[in-house]
Amino acid sequence: QVQLIESGGGLVQAGGSLRLSCAASGRTFSSLTMGWFRQAPGKEREFVATMSRSGSNTKYTDSVKGRFTISRDNAKNTVYLQMNSLKPEDTAVYSCAADRTYFRSSLPSQENQYDYWGQGTQVTVSS
Repeated sequence: QVQLIESGGGLVQAGGSLRLSCAASGRTFSSLTMGWFRQAPGKEREFVATMSRSGSNTKYTDSVKGRFTISRDNAKNTVYLQMNSLKPEDTAVYSCAADRTYFRSSLPSQENQYDYWGQGTQVTVSS
């Protein structure tokens, strides 16, 4: 069992920055591929970013490339999402997720590839 708890969300004006954190319980963090998803009002949950176990490989959805950066600190059992140049369309509930599957041909970008989910943290970007 893995528990994920997000923090760092809030209200920010367009062009501003936020850093989300996701803390994982237990001692299995380094064996997990980590990802971030978001769900905007009235929309389906969508993939945002993911990072490999070692942190050596990342993948981002096109709309956040160049603005968002995923990182992880395995010693702290924490994954981060640094969000810069925020836009109103970034407004969503952001959720951290963990994938247990050890062998994959590519980094997971689909909801059903992840096994554990945090409760989500609200990010609101005003104009």
